[in-house]
Amino acid sequence: MRNAVSGPPGVVVQAGAVHGGVTVHPQRLPAVPVVPRQVPAAPELFTGRVAELALLDGALVSGAVLAAEGRGGVSGPASADLSVAGVTVVISAIGGPGGIGKTWLALAWANRNLGRFPDGQLFVDLRGFSPVGEPVAWETAVRGFLDALGVDPDRLPAGSDARAALYRSLVAGRRMLVVLDNAATAEQVVPLLPGGRSCTVLVTSRNRLAGLVARHGARPLPLGVLPDAEAHALLASSLGAARVAGDERAVGELIALCGGFPLALGIVAARTRARPGLPLAEIVAEVRESGPAALDDADPAASLPGVLSWSLRHLTAEQRRVFALLSIAPGPDTGIPAAAALAGFSREHTVQVLGALENASLIDRHAGGRYAMHDLIRAYAATLAHSDLAEPVRREALERVVDFYLHTAHTAQYLLEPEATPIRPEPAAPAVRPHPLPDPSSAMAWFDAEHAHLLAAQRTAARRQRHHTVWHLAWNLVVFHWRRGHRHSDVTTWRAALDAATRLPDPARRIRAHRHLGRAHSRLGQHAEAAGHLHQALVRAEHHHDTDQQAATHNELALASGQRGDHRKALDHARRAVDLYRTLDKPISETAALSTMGLHAAHLGDHDTARDHCQAALALLRHHHTPRGEAGVQDVLGLVEHHTGHHHQAIHHHQRAATLYREVNSLYDVADVLDHLGHPHTALGRYDQARTTWQEALELYRQQGRDTDTQRVQQQLDTLDRARNDTIADAPSRNESEVTHTRNGHNDVC
Repeated sequence: MRNAVSGPPGVVVQAGAVHGGVTVHPQRLPAVPVVPRQVPAAPELFTGRVAELALLDGALVSGAVLAAEGRGGVSGPASADLSVAGVTVVISAIGGPGGIGKTWLALAWANRNLGRFPDGQLFVDLRGFSPVGEPVAWETAVRGFLDALGVDPDRLPAGSDARAALYRSLVAGRRMLVVLDNAATAEQVVPLLPGGRSCTVLVTSRNRLAGLVARHGARPLPLGVLPDAEAHALLASSLGAARVAGDERAVGELIALCGGFPLALGIVAARTRARPGLPLAEIVAEVRESGPAALDDADPAASLPGVLSWSLRHLTAEQRRVFALLSIAPGPDTGIPAAAALAGFSREHTVQVLGALENASLIDRHAGGRYAMHDLIRAYAATLAHSDLAEPVRREALERVVDFYLHTAHTAQYLLEPEATPIRPEPAAPAVRPHPLPDPSSAMAWFDAEHAHLLAAQRTAARRQRHHTVWHLAWNLVVFHWRRGHRHSDVTTWRAALDAATRLPDPARRIRAHRHLGRAHSRLGQHAEAAGHLHQALVRAEHHHDTDQQAATHNELALASGQRGDHRKALDHARRAVDLYRTLDKPISETAALSTMGLHAAHLGDHDTARDHCQAALALLRHHHTPRGEAGVQDVLGLVEHHTGHHHQAIHHHQRAATLYREVNSLYDVADVLDHLGHPHTALGRYDQARTTWQEALELYRQQGRDTDTQRVQQQLDTLDRARNDTIADAPSRNESEVTHTRNGHNDVC
C-alpha cells in the first residue's frame, strides 16, 4: 500500500486498491448559520431599575458610535441605527451582593432588546456562587456555545484553546448578545468574550471583576437596593394594587424592613400571597419580630441567609472572621483605623481584607475610606458573629475598637482645649493604635466624622460593664458637644456616665457627672432637672471637700440661674466661684467666673461693675493664650457697650468674639455672638449688616436644633424688615434726629 493521505484522516477505510492520493476535507461550517435563542424569559415581577436600564442602553449606543467612527466616521446624531450599524464589543459588568437582582436586570434588558441582536443570543449560568458544585469551567461553557451554534460534535477541535478560537470565529461579524451570568472571576469570563467588533456581552457577578474592567474595557454597573417607589411597585405587582393600597402604612414599614433588597421583598411577597386572608400588618409584625429568620427558608434559592452564605465560599477564614466582626462594630460604618483595631491587624493588612470583602460585594466603600453593610447583610453577619466566633474573640475585638475610639477621643479633646487638666483613661488594649491627630482642626474633623461611632462605642462599653470607659467617653466629648451644639447627645452621654459613676469608687467621677448632666439639661431649658443635678454635685463636692468641683458647680449654677431669669442669684453663685478659684490659684477658670459675673451684673443694670469684671478677666487672660476664654469676655463686653449706647464699641467686641470662636470651631457660641451682634448694627441703622448677621445666626440655630432661639431670631428679622421699610418710606420727611430716634426705638423692639 503506497497511498498518501492529506488532511486529518479521522477514520479511513480503504476499499480495494486505490491509485493516487486520498484527500480528506476539513469540517465545513453550516451554509446557513444557526441562530441560537438561549436567553431565558424576562422575570414576571421585574419592576423599576429605570436608571440602570438606561445606562445599559447608553452603553450600547456609545458602542455603535465608536464602531462607526472606526469605519471612517459618522454623520448625524449619536443615536446610531443599531439595527444596521455593527457595534464594537460592549461588555457591561453588573455587580452587587447576592439577591440584589443582577440576573433579573440582565434578563429584563436582554428581552427588551432582542431585536437588536438578529444573529442570536447565548446564555450560560457560570454558577460562580452556587449552593452545590463548583463553578462552570470556561471550557465547558465554550463547548455549550459551540453546540448552540450548530457545530457537529464529531467535528470539534481537540484542544480547549482551539475550541475557544473556533467560537470567536463563528460569532465574529455577527450581531449577537452573550449573557454570562453569575461569574466567579474574570479568568472564568475572558475566554468567553466574542471576537470581532459586533457583539454585546452582559456579565453578572457578586465580585467586582476588576481585571475585566482594566484589561478588557468592561463598563461596571454596581447594583444597589431599590428606591422606595420601585420597591412599592414590586410589591404592588406581586400582591395586587388593591391589597397594597388597603394598608399603605404596613407596606411602607415592610419596605423599610426589607431595606429595598429585591430578594427580601420577593420572599416576603411570596409568603404574603400564600396567605391571602392575613392582614399585611400581621405579616409586618412577623418580619419585625423574627428579624433575619423571617427571610430564611428550607429552599436555598428562597432564603436570603442561604443566598448570602454562597458568597462566603470564596473567602478565607480570616476574611470571614472580619466580615462577622464588622457587623458588631459600633456605629453605622467603620473607617480603616477602627477596622484595624477591631481585627487586630496592621493598617496595610486591614486594607487588603476590606478590599476582598468589597470585591465580594459584602461591604461597600463610602467617601472618606469608610466601609458599610446593607442592614440585612449586617444582620446576617451578626448571626455568624454569634454562631461562628467564640465569645472571647468577640470580646477582645470589641475591647480593641472601643479603646481605639476612647484613646483617640482623649487626644482630640486636649488638642481642642489644651489648658484643661487631663484625666487619663485606663491603658488601651494591646495592638491598639489611636488615630494620629496633628492639630485642633484635624481633631474637630475627626470628632465630626466619628461622633455617631463614639456614642455607639459608649453604648457598647455600657453593655459590657466597662464603667471607666463609659465615663471617660462622656468626659472626652464635652468640648466637642459644646462647640457643635450637640445638646441632646450631651444629655445622653452624661446620663450613661452618671450610671457608670455610681459603680466606680472615685467620688469625683460622680460629682462631675452630676455637674455636666445638670449643665446639659440647662442648655436644653430643662431647668428642674438641671437644678437637681447641679445641687447634687454641689452637696457631694462639699461633702468630699472638693474645692475645685465646688467652684465649677457654682459657676454652672450661676449660668443656670441666669437662664431662669434670676440674675441676682446667678451673680452670687459666680462670686462664690471666683473666690474659690482664687484660693486654688486657677486663673484661667477664674476668668470664666469673672466673665459670668460681668454678664449678670450687666443684666442687673450695673454696667460699670460688669465692665470692671470683664477687664479684670482680660488682664488675667493676657498671660494665658486661651482664645475661647477671651471670646467669652469680649462677647460680654459687647453686650455691656451696646446697653450703654456705645454701639460701635459693641460691634468691635462682638466681632472679636466671633473671630475667636470661629478659630476654635465653637459654632454653638458663634451663633449666640451673631445674635448679639445684630442689635448694635440695628441701633446704628445698618439694616443690611444686621440682616446678614441674623440670617447666619438663624441658619446655625436651625442646624443645632435650637428652636426657641430660631423663633426669636426670625421675629427679629421680621421686625427689622418692617423697620427698614418704614425708614425708607418716611426718610424724605424726617430729619436726622428723627431717624436716629426711630432706629433706637426699633432696636428696643428687637
